[in-house]
Amino acid sequence: MSKTVITYGTFDMFHIGHLNLIKRLHQLGGKLIVAVSTDEFNAQKGKRTLIPYQQRYEIVEALKYVDLVIPEVSWEQKVEDIVRYEVDIFAIGDDWTGKFDFLQSHCEVQYLARTQGISSSELKLALGRLVEGHGKGVPSDLDILDGLRRSLP
Repeated sequence: MSKTVITYGTFDMFHIGHLNLIKRLHQLGGKLIVAVSTDEFNAQKGKRTLIPYQQRYEIVEALKYVDLVIPEVSWEQKVEDIVRYEVDIFAIGDDWTGKFDFLQSHCEVQYLARTQGISSSELKLALGRLVEGHGKGVPSDLDILDGLRRSLP
């Protein structure tokens, strides 16, 4: 029997960890719904994204594993979405373990292990370090990348 799976996330600076999670979510059921946090909702959570909502939406929507993308506009919408889309499984990264157990009266709840060594937060920190080091007379990763790009045909 085919199951409907739903997840929520910001999906900023889309990376292999996001892709791994979405592949695994797809394998849990026949239909995958991904709710992408809007810029306004992220602001309410005190988060800033580098990639605007519409672009993050389009990136996630283009993935062959994803059947439907919806906006995440509030914490409270999860129960409504589960009912509206007849969701069988709510799944999310294990950094949220326990936080959504209250949804168990509506559907199965699963927390999936994250890809080790990668996160949007870590990428943003690394990007900040790259930018800080750029132009201080010491070859930074950005300088090296610039050199590599110039050497390409």
